[in-house]
Amino acid sequence: MKTTFTTIIKHISQITLFITSTLLLTPSYADTINPQELLEKVTNTTFKRIDSEQQNIKSNPDHLRVIIDQELMPYVDHKFAAFKVLGNQFRSVPKDKIPEFVNEFRQYLVSNFAIALASYGGQELLFEPVKDFADKSSINIKAIIKQGDGPNINISFSLRKIKNTQQWKTYDLVAEGISLLSSKRSEFSSIIRQQGIEAAIDIMRNKNSQTLNIVSNVN
Repeated sequence: MKTTFTTIIKHISQITLFITSTLLLTPSYADTINPQELLEKVTNTTFKRIDSEQQNIKSNPDHLRVIIDQELMPYVDHKFAAFKVLGNQFRSVPKDKIPEFVNEFRQYLVSNFAIALASYGGQELLFEPVKDFADKSSINIKAIIKQGDGPNINISFSLRKIKNTQQWKTYDLVAEGISLLSSKRSEFSSIIRQQGIEAAIDIMRNKNSQTLNIVSNVN
């Protein structure tokens, strides 16, 4: 049976979404530290906070948004991701609406990441070692998610090095060959084309304003 992108995202849970970030480092470290190793460090650090704040999450699911906003989003290139979602339509939409779209898209990512977080069940994530990265401005880091008795899931993280800070940031996740950004671009392209960018902004704003409806799997 062909696995849909929605099913893949459900299975990969917050492991794949949380580790789309990298640690904030000085330019000298950003040039020398392996970005794959940074992803592993962020995974460990972030999961510890999730585990330690489960009581807050259970009593107030929106607390997941706080954790994501503080631990993840500063290191995700959400602006670049938003522009990738707009694609060719970037030139046709009103320029004064771009900042609003970018801001709502950032919160939209937070909401989606938080929902995925709730289904965490302790899956094992194994990275493929990365060696040649020093002279690159972009890189894809491959990994495998082991799910016990379930089939392994192949994923890949797309990262780019920010020119002015030399900092690695993530902007896309590919699961079983399907890009998260491509999926979101397909979701919004027809809406923007037929109804305008304001309609897409309204959809995201409505989702962002809703209280998270989640059930934590962490005891």
